Amino acid sequence: MHPPRTSRLRLREMSMADLDDMAALLGDSTVMEFYPAPKNRDEAAAWIDWNMRNYAEHGFGLWIAETYDGEFIGDCGLSWQTVNGAPHLEVGFHVRVAAQGKGFATEAALACRDHARDLGVAQHLVAIIHQANRASQRVAEKLGMRRDPSLRHTSPIHEVYSLVLSSTSPTEAGRDE
Repeated sequence: MHPPRTSRLRLREMSMADLDDMAALLGDSTVMEFYPAPKNRDEAAAWIDWNMRNYAEHGFGLWIAETYDGEFIGDCGLSWQTVNGAPHLEVGFHVRVAAQGKGFATEAALACRDHARDLGVAQHLVAIIHQANRASQRVAEKLGMRRDPSLRHTSPIHEVYSLVLSSTSPTEAGRDE
């Protein structure tokens, strides 16, 4: 089950049919600036395979983000990541260079945030972001996330942004408003 459509985007499961687009995205040095290195075609295929396993095991992963007319924008979605030695649900995204700066990452990530809330599988949502990646930090902030120094990723050059997914406690949820 993927998030519902947004005003400009649909999110769908990726498959090996998306390998050309994903290899171009993950192989782009600008898109992958804050990763150790761009991914080659085999690594992009492994990325797709990892997401397909996530769909099967968890019911979510990173999805292909595309416009209604099928223009490939990138990927965005949910995955389990280790923070403070425990699994935390993360929202992550990659947007091809030609589509950056147009609000697509925020639009897709907001849909994923809301989908995570609807799934009810985690109390918190995190984003693990390189400390120099201001664009991704701004997207996280637009989702309502804030840098949380109490949460640490194993990489010392990454900061963890977090958001409480449920704003009501179980006792508050039962009250009439």
